[in-house]
Amino acid sequence: MGPIILDLTGLELSPEERNLLKHPQVGGIIFFQRNFESVSQLESLISQIHLHSKQPLLLTVDQEGGKVQRFQEGLTSLPALGLIGDHYNQNPNAAIQLAETHGWLLASELLAIGIDLSFTPVLDLNKNLNKVIGLRALHSDPATVATLGRAVITGMHRAGMCSVGKHFPGHGSVTTDTHTHFTVDNRDYQTIEKQDLIPFAQLTPYLDGIMASHIVYNQVDPLPCGFSQYWLQTILRKRLNYTGVIFTDDLSMKAAQHRGTITERIRLALQAGCDGLLVCNNRKEAILALEFLESSPKLTKLYHSQYLQKLFPRRRLTLSALQQTDTWRSAVNLLKSLR
Repeated sequence: MGPIILDLTGLELSPEERNLLKHPQVGGIIFFQRNFESVSQLESLISQIHLHSKQPLLLTVDQEGGKVQRFQEGLTSLPALGLIGDHYNQNPNAAIQLAETHGWLLASELLAIGIDLSFTPVLDLNKNLNKVIGLRALHSDPATVATLGRAVITGMHRAGMCSVGKHFPGHGSVTTDTHTHFTVDNRDYQTIEKQDLIPFAQLTPYLDGIMASHIVYNQVDPLPCGFSQYWLQTILRKRLNYTGVIFTDDLSMKAAQHRGTITERIRLALQAGCDGLLVCNNRKEAILALEFLESSPKLTKLYHSQYLQKLFPRRRLTLSALQQTDTWRSAVNLLKSLR
């Protein structure tokens, strides 16, 4: 099981993808909206993946609720996490219950259709600066984000799914989109520590995974966070005592491309201590990344496959069985008020 998390082009596996899944450096798949037409189609695609891969692959998705919900038809339409944060201002206890229910329902339905992991919750602060974050974030107040984030994680764990907090150490204080732009945060460490870092610092005992941002916090380190040994080792591992999995954001994003070729990005990410490397929406780069790792045994020694293996779920129900439970019905009804 390798560190590379690949994407797929469509609703079925292409001949090229059937071969790629056999590559020893592939550790997982990330699904997008283009890979989903219906629950039955996705289940068929997952069966194809299991058939053609030589090892268990971690099947992942960005399923947050609101505008970032890759799978919709046949599943519950989940509210954006920010709507739960708005509710917190009027009724904190009810909002905490909503957040836990949201995490449980999201995870339970994904597990039921064969997905192992969702990259959620978003732990960025919504400072109304970044349109890419917006209502994906729980709140503007870091203590509230930590409180509600803990509830989402609790719900996911209750369903049997691990959690991944993103985008460490915080994406809410920049205006640009790392998908399309090289992005710099000019604040010093003390300011970040007192604001954006708080949810991550408080939740490291509970998070199973953390996704690092591609932002350069230039008063702290000249490298983007996902390539920075200072951020990932000195701050996250040592200062915050984090012991879980570290993911890169997509290494094909513009903000990451600033650091050179895909092979250079792979090298920097592994040297910084990343465990899961996402290479999406650029098949040429994905193939180059796999070939590079295969020819770099010294570099691959930095990677420990047991980290990703820890993220496989503990249990699942079928979707039909799940939807017959009182717990599922109660969860759907509770979240309806926010949609």
